Amino acid sequence: METYTADQFNRCRTQLAPYVHRTPVMRSSQLDSLAGASLYFKCENFQRAGSYKIRGATNALLGLLEQGPVPAVVTHSSGNFAQALSLAARNVGIPAYIVMPSNAPEVKKEGVRAYGGKIRECKPTLEAREQESERVRLETGALFIHPSNDPMVLLGQGSACAELLEDVPGLAYVVAPVGGGGLLGGTSLAAAFSGTGCEAVGAEPRMVDDAYRSLQSGRIEGNTHTETVADGLRTVLGSYTFPVLRQYVKTIVRVEEAEIIRAMWLVWERMKIVIEPSSAVAVAGVLKDPERFRDRQVGIILSGGNVDLGRLPF
Repeated sequence: METYTADQFNRCRTQLAPYVHRTPVMRSSQLDSLAGASLYFKCENFQRAGSYKIRGATNALLGLLEQGPVPAVVTHSSGNFAQALSLAARNVGIPAYIVMPSNAPEVKKEGVRAYGGKIRECKPTLEAREQESERVRLETGALFIHPSNDPMVLLGQGSACAELLEDVPGLAYVVAPVGGGGLLGGTSLAAAFSGTGCEAVGAEPRMVDDAYRSLQSGRIEGNTHTETVADGLRTVLGSYTFPVLRQYVKTIVRVEEAEIIRAMWLVWERMKIVIEPSSAVAVAGVLKDPERFRDRQVGIILSGGNVDLGRLPF
């Protein structure tokens, strides 16, 4: 297992500061009442490129640049990491090649193009993503950055939770959605390094509950299908993210598709802010498990707000 230190984490945060927003923390008395808890929403939907993923993408890219020249970078992503790496690469003046599944939301493809990313489409399977990424790497000499299963990505993603814990002392839990595990892994490290006793909790669609099953079985599990409205959570854990979750995460709450859609609706309606379905998974997780969170101070990472307005689930 990769070893992470508080010093390493703090250096990452210092490096990232010029490239990312310190996003606001918002409240909602109505959602507090529904949850029976005091909720603090870390609004990464207001982040550059529309999601927390600019943090990990930038940290990984800066790490590569420290090692030597980087002719270009390539990744595979359904959208948010695609946009994040495109912007991170533009910020340092290098090309970014982005492999995206054909069924990725059009708004996310448009975002990639707007940030200068060069899209290569593939079939909507993990195998197709990986094969096309390798093809691009061999053709262009680009260096591959995994969207979640990379130690530098994981550290970067944790900076969102670190900011939240500084802004809101006394949190008992921070809840984050889990797909590939980069955000939840980074969140769990930030909670551990804070020394506050705050616990990181994952939330995951039941339709793609590989992280939940992986923690149960002690090995990385896959999914037989990826049909969830939370398109950003269709990926699986990797060799770097799984050990971190196994060490630091005790609980993953699974939520149904209808619960995700209801949570998304509630945030749009009550808080008047735009979040995507993957963000709503964390909100749904808190509403799903009231006994765990009742009367506690709970942070929720709203992971992104990149929504195709022509394909809303409600």
